[in-house]
Amino acid sequence: MCRDTESAKKLGKRVINYPDEELNVPVTSVKSWLGRFWTNPAPHIVNYFYSLFPILGWISRYNLGWLTGDVIAGLTVGMVVVPQGMSYAKIATLPPQYGLYSSFVGVLIYCFFATSKDVSIGPVAVMSLTVSQIIKHVNASHPDQWDGPQIATTVAFICGFIVLGIGLLRLGWLVEFIPAPAVSGFMTGSAISIVAGQVPGLMGISGFDTRAATYLVIINTLKGLPRTTLDASFGLTGLVCLYGIRIACDKLTQKFPRRARLFFFISVLRNAFVILVLTIASWLYTRHRRSSSGKYPISILQDVPRGFQHVGSPHIDPELVSALAGQLPVATIILLLEHIAISKSFGRVNGYKIDPNQELIAIGVTNTVGTVFGAYPATGSFSRSALKSKSGVRTPAGGIITAIVVIVALYGLTPAFFWIPNAGLSAVIIHAVADLVASPAQVYSYWRVSPLEFIIWVAAVLVTIFSTIENGIYTSICVSLALLLIRVAHPRGAFLGKVVLKDDAQGSTQEREVFLPLTKDGVTNSHIKVVPPSPGVIVYRFEESYLYPNCSNLNIVLVDYVKEHMRRGKDLSTVRLSDRPWNDPGPPRGTTASSEQEANLKKPDLHAIVLDFSTISHIDTTAVQSLIDTRNEIERWTDHPVEFHFATILSPWIRRALIAGGFGVGHSSSRVPQEIAAVVPYRDGLRDREFRELRDDEVVETDDLEKSLGKRRRSKGSLADSLRKADFSSESGEGFVPPLPRETPFFHLDLQAAVRVAESGLP
Repeated sequence: MCRDTESAKKLGKRVINYPDEELNVPVTSVKSWLGRFWTNPAPHIVNYFYSLFPILGWISRYNLGWLTGDVIAGLTVGMVVVPQGMSYAKIATLPPQYGLYSSFVGVLIYCFFATSKDVSIGPVAVMSLTVSQIIKHVNASHPDQWDGPQIATTVAFICGFIVLGIGLLRLGWLVEFIPAPAVSGFMTGSAISIVAGQVPGLMGISGFDTRAATYLVIINTLKGLPRTTLDASFGLTGLVCLYGIRIACDKLTQKFPRRARLFFFISVLRNAFVILVLTIASWLYTRHRRSSSGKYPISILQDVPRGFQHVGSPHIDPELVSALAGQLPVATIILLLEHIAISKSFGRVNGYKIDPNQELIAIGVTNTVGTVFGAYPATGSFSRSALKSKSGVRTPAGGIITAIVVIVALYGLTPAFFWIPNAGLSAVIIHAVADLVASPAQVYSYWRVSPLEFIIWVAAVLVTIFSTIENGIYTSICVSLALLLIRVAHPRGAFLGKVVLKDDAQGSTQEREVFLPLTKDGVTNSHIKVVPPSPGVIVYRFEESYLYPNCSNLNIVLVDYVKEHMRRGKDLSTVRLSDRPWNDPGPPRGTTASSEQEANLKKPDLHAIVLDFSTISHIDTTAVQSLIDTRNEIERWTDHPVEFHFATILSPWIRRALIAGGFGVGHSSSRVPQEIAAVVPYRDGLRDREFRELRDDEVVETDDLEKSLGKRRRSKGSLADSLRKADFSSESGEGFVPPLPRETPFFHLDLQAAVRVAESGLP
C-alpha cells in the first residue's frame, strides 16, 4: 500500500513537472499563508457585527459636556438645513416637503452608524440636480407614468441598497480609484451647472429648460434678461444680504478676535434671517394682490403639507427600475463619492480616522430607511458639515437635535412656508453651492503636483458644462483609470551607477556607496559624477510592480541595452550570410563583417545583471515568463550563461515566483524551466524542450541531434558553485547567521551586496 502511494506521488510529480529534489528550494506555501487567517471565526464575527454600530463604542461615555456642544451644533445646523432642504428639493423638481423628509431621516439615522462626528447627512445640491436629470430622463421615455416623488424614492432605495451592499462586503476601497482632482472636477462643474440653473429663478426668468446643458442655460438666461420680473428684487436682495453678512462677520472677526464666536453664530444664522425677512416682505406685498386666477405677483412656495404625509413601505415598480437602470450608476457614484470625500476631509482636519466601509453602510441605511418616509437620495453636505464642525459638535448625537428642529419645522412652521419667495430660495442655493467651485489656488495646486491630473480636472469641468453631470463623472473616472493603467503599463526605470558618499561628522570620515541613475533624473545634484559599474555588470532598477501590463518593457529595455553596449558572443564574420538567423540584419550598410567584429570586440563581455527589486511589491506569472525570455535572449546574444542577481526582494511570494522561474538558486540555464506560462503548451516532452535550448545560430544535423544534446548536458554544470562558496564564506563565521537562506545565493539583502558579489565574479 505504501509502495503504491509512493508511486502515485512520483507519477503526480511527473505530471505537474515538480522540481527535482536538488532543485527544490524551500519557499513560502499557500498553506502557511492561509494559516495566518484560519483562526477561530467567532471573535471576528462578533467584532464585525459590533463594528456595524459605532454608537455602542461611545454612548456609554456620554456626558454633559458633550451634550452642550451637540445641542449648540444641532440647533445651528437645524437653522440651516430647513431652508436648504426645501431649496434643494426645488433643484430636484420635487415639492419642498421632500427636502425636509430627507433632512430629517439623514441627520437622525446617520448618528447610529457614523464614524464621523462632523458630517451632516441630507439633501445636497449635486445629488438633487442628478435626481432632476433622472426624473427628466424617465418622463421623456415614459411620459406621465410615474410622478417625480416616486421616481426619486425609487432611486434612493436602489442606490441605498447598492451602497449598503458595498459597505457590508467591505468593498469601500473601490472608491480610492477615483482621485481627488476628478472628484473636484465634476463637483466644480456641477456647482456651475446648479448656479446657472438657479439664476433664472433668481431673476424671475422663465420659458426654457433650466435642466438642459449648462452652456445652453447660460445663453438662454442672457437672452431672457429683458424678461426679468419683480422676483429679481427679492432674489438679488437676498443674495446680496447673504454675502454682505458673511463678509461683514469675517471682517469683524479679524478686527475683534475675542468676539469671534459671536460673529460666527451671526454668520451662521444668515440663511434663516434672510429667508425670514424675505418671507415677511413677501407676505406684506402679496397677501392682498392675488389675482382672480389665484396667481400672485411673485413666485412663492405656497402650500407645504404639514408633517409626514407619505409614511409607509416604499412602492418599488420593477418597470420603473428598468426605466432608470441606466441612471443608477451615476447616482450611486455621487452618493458614495461625495460623502466619503467629505468625511475623510473632516476626519483629517479634526484628528480622527473614519471607516469608509462603515460610512457606506451609514449612507446605505439612511437612504433605504428614508424611503419609508418618502425621502429622496441624501448624502454628506460639505457646507452643513463645516458648520457643524465649527459649532463645536462633540459626537454624532448632534444629528438628533437637528432632527428635532426639522420635526418642529414640519409640524409647526409649514403655514409660514407658504409665503417664502422662490427667488429667495434660489439665492440660498446659489450662496451655498458657489463654495463648491474650486478656488484658483486649489486648481493651481493640481497643476503643481501633477499636470496630468490638472487636465483631468479641466476635462471633468468642461464636459459637465457642455454636456451633463453624468458624462462629466464618467469622463473624470475613465480618464483617471486610463492614467492609472498607463502609469502601471509604462513605469519608469533606470540603469544605475555608483556614487560614494562621505560623512565628515564628528571628525570621523565614513564612506558608503549608493546607486543613482546614470542619466540625469532631475532629482539628484546634476554636478555629482555617477560611476558606472564594472565592465560586464549591469545594474537596473524597475520602479513599479512587475506585472503583465509592463513586463515586456523590462524585456525590451534590458535586451536592447545589452545588444547596444555588450559584446556579442558569436563571431559572425566567420558565419556565412545564409547561415545567419533570418532576423539578424547583419552589419550596417557601408561596413564589413570584419569591421563589425572589431567594433564588437571593443565592448565588454557581459557577466552579470543586477536587478534592484526594492520598488517591486508584486510579480505575476506573465512577468516571470518575460524574465525567463529576457534571460534566454541575453544568453543567446552573449553565447554563454549570464548571472542574474536580485537585490531587496520585498515579499516571500516574489521569492517563490522567481525560484519557480529558475532564478536565484544558481543553476545553469539548462536545468531551469524555459517556459513557465505557455499559452499553447508543447506536448512532445523533454526532447523538444532541450532542442529549443539550442542557439538559433547552431546548425545541427538531424542524425547528430542526440549527440549535440548529450554534449550540452555534460558541459553545463552549476553556474554559481564558486559564487555560492565565496558568498557564504564571507557571510558565515562563528556564531553568525546569514540574513538570507543559503539555497538562494543570487538573492541579496541590499543593492550594494548584490553589486559587490556580481563584480567579484569578473575575470
